[in-house]
Amino acid sequence: MKAIKINGKIKVFNVLPSTWNGKKHYIGGFESLPEEVLEEEGFYEVETPNYDPAIEELGTLYLEENKYHYNVIQKIWSETLDELKQHKLNFLNETTKSKLKTTDWYYIRKLHRNIDVPQEVNNEREAILNNYNDNEAAINALTKKADVVKYEFK
Repeated sequence: MKAIKINGKIKVFNVLPSTWNGKKHYIGGFESLPEEVLEEEGFYEVETPNYDPAIEELGTLYLEENKYHYNVIQKIWSETLDELKQHKLNFLNETTKSKLKTTDWYYIRKLHRNIDVPQEVNNEREAILNNYNDNEAAINALTKKADVVKYEFK
C-alpha cells in the first residue's frame, strides 16, 4: 500500500495506477516502476501498525522517514461500564437459553409424563449452566470498558 500527499491531503492507494501525471507523465506501467522513482513522485509505503480493532482504531496518517504511519487511537464508548457489561450478559443469556433449548423437552417430558431425564442430558445442562455462571462472574469482575468489549466467552 502506498500513499501520496496531494493538495495537503494524503491519498492512500491499495493498488497504484498504471498511469500517472506527476513530475513526469507516465502512460502505462507506473505501478511497476522502481521504488526510488515512485518516491521521486511522492509515493511512499504505508506502514500499518499492529492494533486491536476491538478497542483501537487507526487515526491520521503522517509521513516520517519516507514512510507513512498511522496514529493508533483508543476507542471511546458512550456506554457506561455497567451498560457494556449488561450487553455482554444479555448475549450470554441468549446464548445459554439457545443451548439449553435443545434439552428442554426432556424436562417437559419429565414434568408431564414422569419419564426420567438421561444422565448425559443432566450432565450437558449442568456443564452449560456452570459455563454460564463462570462467564457471568468473569464479566461482573471486569473493571475496564476495553476488557468488557474484548471479553470472549469460554
